[in-house]
Amino acid sequence: MMADLFELARHEPMARHNQPDLFGDSQSELFAGDAAPVAYYPDPDRVRRRLRRILAEARAAATVPWEPTRAGLYRTIVPQMTLSLPDEEAAQWRLDFEAEMARLEEAA
Repeated sequence: MMADLFELARHEPMARHNQPDLFGDSQSELFAGDAAPVAYYPDPDRVRRRLRRILAEARAAATVPWEPTRAGLYRTIVPQMTLSLPDEEAAQWRLDFEAEMARLEEAA
């Protein structure tokens, strides 16, 4: 019996043409070709606040204060976050973060 159902499913379309569209009218206007691309520019002040919080947490700890997954996340996103800052400032944040991570890993 199951084999018959699978065979039937292979030959008949899944969609029913007599069923109304759940989304109403076509939404093709959502994908208009002339729509301007959306760009996100992080607020440098928010980035600095988050970097300060992460670095303060690291400086206050004797060993790595985060689970390995969180530490790995910070190793990835801290350099990415600094991309929205001026070059010299970004380099200093990255240097400070890496120095703290090295100190914490040595202590472990």
